[in-house]
Amino acid sequence: MFRKNDKGDKGNPGTKDGEDGISAPPLKPFSRHGSHSPTKPPAKTAFHPDVPRRTPDIPGTLHRTERSCLGDVESKRLTVGRDICLSGEITSCDKLVVEGRVEAALNDARAIDVAPSGLFKGKATVEEADISGRYEGELIARDRLIVRDGGYVNGSVRYGRIIIESGGHVSGDMQALDTAADEDDIKE
Repeated sequence: MFRKNDKGDKGNPGTKDGEDGISAPPLKPFSRHGSHSPTKPPAKTAFHPDVPRRTPDIPGTLHRTERSCLGDVESKRLTVGRDICLSGEITSCDKLVVEGRVEAALNDARAIDVAPSGLFKGKATVEEADISGRYEGELIARDRLIVRDGGYVNGSVRYGRIIIESGGHVSGDMQALDTAADEDDIKE
């Protein structure tokens, strides 16, 4: 860039060769691609989908296998919320939670839970029944029937064991399931 010309006075003003003993290093020529481009492209990383990845262990979380087992149980749960009315027949339900109003037949479920705001009218055959609201109709609880404080059961009731909290009301035809013969009579 700065060259000494023949006359010696126009190259770099105010300096002459050998003066002050300072000399600049030689400049590198610019490349054709620009001064900031890499010399060679970065190596491509290969994706191997057949390599299993380990999931991190985070305390308090469920692994995929545990979630699928829980999901199967939760997927058969039906919750009827407040201000919702449902009528008909309910099948393939593991647990029914009633917070609104249900007029239905529930067969071969594991549990029914009637919340304090809930009303169930109809027929239910379950393993366990937990009544905090109102139940009217035919109820068969093969294992246990719990009537909570404020709960009201009216109708034909068959149960394996019964727990009635103080403040719970039960009226109608009640009978304990004692033997396998009683269960055979009920299924018919």
